[in-house]
Amino acid sequence: MNVLIIYAHPEPTSLNGSLKDFAIRRLEANGHTVQVSDLYAMQWKAQVDAADTLERQAGTPFRPSLDSQRAFANGWQSSDIAAEQDKLRWADAVIFQFPLWWFSMPAIMKGWVDRVYAYGFAYGVGEHSDARWGNRYGEGSLAGKRAMLVVTTGGWESHYSARGINGPIGDVLFPIQHGILYYPGFDVLPPFVAYRTGKMDDARAAVVRDALGQRLDALFETAPIPFRPQNSGQYEIPALTLRDDIAPERSGFAAHMA
Repeated sequence: MNVLIIYAHPEPTSLNGSLKDFAIRRLEANGHTVQVSDLYAMQWKAQVDAADTLERQAGTPFRPSLDSQRAFANGWQSSDIAAEQDKLRWADAVIFQFPLWWFSMPAIMKGWVDRVYAYGFAYGVGEHSDARWGNRYGEGSLAGKRAMLVVTTGGWESHYSARGINGPIGDVLFPIQHGILYYPGFDVLPPFVAYRTGKMDDARAAVVRDALGQRLDALFETAPIPFRPQNSGQYEIPALTLRDDIAPERSGFAAHMA
């Protein structure tokens, strides 16, 4: 199978760097073909701007969504964006690896999403009507592919527990897993999270690598997070709220998991 790793850490000798190298070796040993987009090494341009569209009418204002739509539809995207989209088409599974910085991914990785997820590629696809609201949340151009987060954080696991000060790790990662990954159709696997990375010694690093290896070995067998598909009849359209009889005792993020 084809596995793409989207990787964001500025230091190659970091724990993240060693885990990325370990993942490549483990996946290839299991017979998979691996590509890596090392965003810092690539000097990826994070900001969305007019240069992302190769053909623009002089004197017209830059409109991020509409210009993205025109560029994607007409083959006018900058070459770096088009190359990353080709990698996503090629991949059977995508691993997003990053340190958790201020409760999210590093800016360079968010910039990869902002630019690569073009209008017509990752959003703005499908029928919009009284019966459907586009191909998204379980459908879309990336449906049938798997995605998994590999995340490191300096906080303790208890800090991200159900009553931990930082909030449950599933809630912290929900905007990424449900919004960035499930929205365009990925089957999203439970994340792999390494905690207390600022106090990581060699022995514990070996334990983390071993646990990651087990997750990578099961990359194509692990059951995905059971997010509710948007167009399954569970949501009222066009309000896009859960029907009153669906999990009436739940609210917030948890309501959108079956």
